[in-house]
Amino acid sequence: MSTTRDPDRLVLFTDAVVAIAITLLVLPLVDLVPEVKSHGGDAASVITEHRQEIFTFLLSFVVIANFWLGHHRIFEHVRFYTPGLMRLNLLWLLTIVVLPFTTEIIGAFDSDRFVAGLYIGTILVLSICQSGLAVMVRGHRELEAPDNPVSQRELVGSLVLTGFTLVAFLLGSLVPGVNFYAMLLLLLPSMVMRVWRIKHPETPRSHTGVPS
Repeated sequence: MSTTRDPDRLVLFTDAVVAIAITLLVLPLVDLVPEVKSHGGDAASVITEHRQEIFTFLLSFVVIANFWLGHHRIFEHVRFYTPGLMRLNLLWLLTIVVLPFTTEIIGAFDSDRFVAGLYIGTILVLSICQSGLAVMVRGHRELEAPDNPVSQRELVGSLVLTGFTLVAFLLGSLVPGVNFYAMLLLLLPSMVMRVWRIKHPETPRSHTGVPS
């Protein structure tokens, strides 16, 4: 009996979970409105007195959206999925649904090494899972679409992001005073990949996985 399956059902389930996670991000902000009103605040104070919560919402929205876009690009190369790919995808989803929880923590508490480590660590696990998906699909005859293989550029880009996220996690969780400033490192992978693309022009791969 075949162990491979059409990926559409897995992709639809993943998209639904991501949509729910993004929706959960905004619920604490919605709850702020009646809370502020009950304490005699005006509409402007909902924004001016809760800038940290709004910033963390926007930050996590961007994080989830970018990883979802990366996940979408990976699954464009998938023609079937196996139980192994499904389990790794579920771990990817676990980190996605945990992000609203860690977002609420950084919005409610002052920044310190624990809070920064918890949040950046969640993103690190998410990035590792995403890189794992790319590694698992690339060159796998059962999984990878022969007419649309995962490019070396995509694989390297995913691994570079994971590497910088690991460094950000170590700095944010271990070095006093760094905290969330470590996340500025996550702006660098795109710059690194621009240089990499110039020095390593993409060579199309054939369905056998070797340069054509």
